[in-house]
Amino acid sequence: MRILVINGPNLNLLGEREPSVYGDNSLEAINVELSEKAAELGYEIEFFQSNGEGALIDRLHAARLDCAGVILNAGAYTHYSYALRDAIAAIKIPVVEVHLSNVDSREEFRKTSVIAPVCKGSISGFGKQSYMLALYALDNIFGEK
Repeated sequence: MRILVINGPNLNLLGEREPSVYGDNSLEAINVELSEKAAELGYEIEFFQSNGEGALIDRLHAARLDCAGVILNAGAYTHYSYALRDAIAAIKIPVVEVHLSNVDSREEFRKTSVIAPVCKGSISGFGKQSYMLALYALDNIFGEK
């Protein structure tokens, strides 16, 4: 089974961008750890990052054909992209929303996720471990089927 990990805008700058908020790990380092754990659990994993909303939507659409589930850090699109929300709702595979920081302890606008209602669940505030927890959540979801 394949799991897709999608990272949205500005996440390509992890490790450089506001390390006090997002940590000092690069996206590549997080991907390596996640890839190793996914392999241990018996999953193939694919990574996709884009700063463009359309590219994220296109990859979500394609995921319905080649992936069992998605781990999604939509970045700022989390808070206002109804187009991304509709893409998640359309694909009918489990999507777990992740955030490195605790969005509920930050600016007011970050406390609202327009994608959360169409995701299987949301994990935030655990730094790079948010991705690992999402992987375990998908593994659990797959085990229930």
